[in-house]
Amino acid sequence: MDAYFIATILIFLSAIFGFINVRFLKLPNTIGLMVMTIVFTLGVFLLSYFDATLLNIEKSIITKIDFKTVLLDEMLSFLLFAGALHTNFEQLKIQRWPILLFSTLGVLTSTFLVGGAIFVLLELFNFSADFIYCLLFGALISPTDPIAVLGILKKAGVPKKLETKIVGESLFNDGVGVVVFLTIFQIAQSGIDNETTFNVFKLFGQEVVGGVVLGGILGYLCYKLMKAIDDYDIEVIITLAAVMGGTVIAHKLHVSAPLAMVTAGLIVGNDTVRSSSMSKITEKYVDKFWELLDILLNAILFVLIGMEMLVLVFEGKYIIVGLIAIPIVLLCRYVSLFLPIKIFAKKLEFVPKTNLIMTWGGLRGGISIALALGLSTEMHRDLFLVITYIVVIFSIIAQGLTVGKLVNKFKA
Repeated sequence: MDAYFIATILIFLSAIFGFINVRFLKLPNTIGLMVMTIVFTLGVFLLSYFDATLLNIEKSIITKIDFKTVLLDEMLSFLLFAGALHTNFEQLKIQRWPILLFSTLGVLTSTFLVGGAIFVLLELFNFSADFIYCLLFGALISPTDPIAVLGILKKAGVPKKLETKIVGESLFNDGVGVVVFLTIFQIAQSGIDNETTFNVFKLFGQEVVGGVVLGGILGYLCYKLMKAIDDYDIEVIITLAAVMGGTVIAHKLHVSAPLAMVTAGLIVGNDTVRSSSMSKITEKYVDKFWELLDILLNAILFVLIGMEMLVLVFEGKYIIVGLIAIPIVLLCRYVSLFLPIKIFAKKLEFVPKTNLIMTWGGLRGGISIALALGLSTEMHRDLFLVITYIVVIFSIIAQGLTVGKLVNKFKA
């Protein structure tokens, strides 16, 4: 089963499930595709009692796809660039300080709060998981997923000021969250005694600062090249080359590719840059190309999330811990947002109940699952993967479908 065949199956399923959702279910596409895939996978499970052919095919596809590598090293750069490209830069500039605090202090606070709470919870259920492994779970579940957030908020009717905060936070805290996870992962692997504070800060600083600097250089190069010509098809290719080439360079330099792509996307999408480097037709084609790519990759991603059920080890205690983890993660997010919101609430005129809406609207997605899949067996991979999956599914379906109602309730 080669890569072309697997890609064909995934796109075919995305098309069929997408059609059924638009025609009958009428859910947001990301939620609809994932729900349809989960139902399909459960149906395949039931059918396997009579004929295991479909189950074997689905298992074969999943085992041949390295979800962590595909999402974090390949798909994520395209998705984040596309999301940043269509983010309101002026609003982002106004909200930059709370967004900075949300995506740094907020992620770190949530990581330690979730890690501590899960450590206590696992002790109650007689799981002997080291605190450092619980911190790893806190790091992978704390960042909100821009891929899940962007598509759903567009249809939720969230006020622009608040939408910018949630989207801006999710774009940046994704990159920061991955760096925090990798830093703790390195400590967990080598042992805390072998890692100096300097090494930890060096790794964190290199990834974050290096990613932003690389993104700035890429964005500036894109701007200069696009300004020098007026040919929309070549200009579209320039943006594609920046993302693909930039991702390769980021991996070689060991800097954060997600933060690089967000920075580059914000620069290229900035209204000032657009007006001075793109003609109207170029702007239209660049936007449509990245919008279409975003839709396609989103569809494939959420089909994959549904299919990842096949790698889970279902045990009763795992599921119970996962269900209890849902309110724990939400409460820790609420607490982690409290201080940044308190600092800027009056100055930037936050909408009423900002903390509550940002807590419920901060969805988890494929990035959390991808990071959980990267855990080793001694890090209790099976346990944390089930907990992560349960939190993510609840987040996307329950929170994703109700965040619009919550916003409307407080608007009234």
